[in-house]
Amino acid sequence: MGIINFQGKRNNPPEKEKEPILVSDYMTKKLITFKEGQTIEEAINILINNKISGGPVVNDNNELVGIISEGDCIKQISDSRYYNLPIENSTVGRAMVKEVQTIDGDTNILDAANKFLQSRRRRFPIVQNGKLVGQISQKDVLIAAMKLKGNTWK
Repeated sequence: MGIINFQGKRNNPPEKEKEPILVSDYMTKKLITFKEGQTIEEAINILINNKISGGPVVNDNNELVGIISEGDCIKQISDSRYYNLPIENSTVGRAMVKEVQTIDGDTNILDAANKFLQSRRRRFPIVQNGKLVGQISQKDVLIAAMKLKGNTWK
């Protein structure tokens, strides 16, 4: 005698719509920021003490005005040695990159990964209503990718 199933027709469970994983889900919100008037020495100390490679430069209204990186600081040190000028006169405002590419917090994390590959940047600030609200780094994208792995990679 065979097995009789009295449960009736089984429907396949409805597939969940996959929600996109957004930059805002993985961005860093507690940022170490810099001011244009800070000296390069102050910036270097902040970078070293916080083990970061750069950060956004904001004005008093928390509006993004630039980005300062280790490379920008090294260039200032090199220039001061070459031209025999005191580094104390160098400021973040003079050394920072002023034309900053930003990324929207509602961007899919995989699109952000492509933007990192195309631009060769290490970080992108996120600006909302003119104010700095966060930053996404390559490491943040890697963290998101590892969480995606459990859902979609085979």
